[in-house]
Amino acid sequence: MVGDGFAVFAPDARVLDWACAAHAVALKVSQDEVTRATNLRHQNTWFVGVDALPNMADGSVSAVPLAGPWGEQITAPKTWHRAQVSIVYPGYPGQDPDESDANHCYRITRAAAHVDGLLPIGAAKRRFLREPHAFILGLPLNQSDAAPLTIWPGSQHIMGAALRRLIGAQDPGQVDLTEGYQAARRICFEQIEPQRVIAAPGQSVLLHRHMLHGVAPWSAGQSAPPEGRMIAYFRPEFSAAEWIAPDG
Repeated sequence: MVGDGFAVFAPDARVLDWACAAHAVALKVSQDEVTRATNLRHQNTWFVGVDALPNMADGSVSAVPLAGPWGEQITAPKTWHRAQVSIVYPGYPGQDPDESDANHCYRITRAAAHVDGLLPIGAAKRRFLREPHAFILGLPLNQSDAAPLTIWPGSQHIMGAALRRLIGAQDPGQVDLTEGYQAARRICFEQIEPQRVIAAPGQSVLLHRHMLHGVAPWSAGQSAPPEGRMIAYFRPEFSAAEWIAPDG
């Protein structure tokens, strides 16, 4: 993962077993009326699904263990959080009534590119570090080429350096990162060609914590099963000091 900041691992029987078990559970979760009502966004074209997968603390689902080729590249958490189940449907992204034209356009033209954990706070939506993720692990749950994960390879170097300059010796959680974060994103857009990542069940995708990434619109000719494009994501958290520290 060093360099470009991501790795797409070849199919692995352990990962496929987990993905099949998680898919069955995720289908039930995503079809629950109450759960759907609280998770659908963008005119019902995206099921957000944060913490929606009821996996065990060791990451297992239905007694199928979480294991895969990423093990040598990460420090696994002592406890795995409930995974996000991100589901995208045809027509993504629709525009919600409370979404500005500018934000909707950014979602279409830039795949809503972002660094995870920098959340918009308050009415002014100022960006602060609230979730210092150690890494992002994506596990496809069904076969689909629709609305693919989009990354800016190597962007973690630009974003990480900019964030370290902004934070300096301050408490990472108390620094308003908004303008510096946006400026660093613009540099990534100018200097890096985005890459779409399409993977199948049994494969896995690992992203650096500072990687600029998003979801591309569902385009004509792309396909997914009737339940939509489904990917499970793990984003374990560690300390803010570890999050902002240089690698190595």
